[in-house]
Amino acid sequence: MPPAKKKPRAYDPAKIRAAVTAQFGHVARGVAELGPEQLARPSGLGAWTVAELAAHIAWIADSLAAGLARPPAAVPELTAVEWPFATASLAGKISEAARETLAGAPLPELYERAGAGMARALEAHTGARVLDLWIGDMTLADFLVTRTVELVVHTDDLNRAAGADIPLERQALAACTRLLADALALKAPGGSVEVRIPPFAVVQCIEGPRHTRGTPPNVVETDPLTWIRLATGRTDWAAALDEARVRASGERADLSALLPLMS
Repeated sequence: MPPAKKKPRAYDPAKIRAAVTAQFGHVARGVAELGPEQLARPSGLGAWTVAELAAHIAWIADSLAAGLARPPAAVPELTAVEWPFATASLAGKISEAARETLAGAPLPELYERAGAGMARALEAHTGARVLDLWIGDMTLADFLVTRTVELVVHTDDLNRAAGADIPLERQALAACTRLLADALALKAPGGSVEVRIPPFAVVQCIEGPRHTRGTPPNVVETDPLTWIRLATGRTDWAAALDEARVRASGERADLSALLPLMS
């Protein structure tokens, strides 16, 4: 008899909305404190400068409001946990859209406009609203979970590139960690390896003998930020192991062939 299909993780919609709003606010305040030299630095993401990365983060909120302004789609095609695998082909399109939407205005103005627009749009719609998106139609509730990934990942990018110290909202960090952990389990289903990302997530993955009790024979453990960097291609498996940011035990506890999940 095949194993029962795992029920998708549930997220508290009110907490996710609050986390997205709070993290965007953290970034807006942090960007406002960056000086010209910091804004001119390379972001580490292709040819983008830190200023262009900051503008892209403003576009994340701006595009959410724009999506909610369009007529709704009929039914969702994509869930939150499937979203990481649908993003790679759209990188160029998203970059171009961000440039067109945000060109010509100073960053403080971009953030004020985008934040206000996002707040109005979220107040007007419930989580059941289905957005018509390039990557596939999604409910607003699911799409907001993916916004925690975008915001947390790019906040970390900004901090590293600009030498900033923009805080990560705990609920946003938790949702980002959990979504990317669940995406790993979706990509490599099974129960032979236990991946622990305390204090937010534990998942089992990879086909093979299933662990049932006691200490699992194959364990991977790391912290949330290292996991997020691994899952999004900001660092690689070998480097994380060498720097002791990942602990892996057991002959199957090698995730290098599965990472990054998105880049």
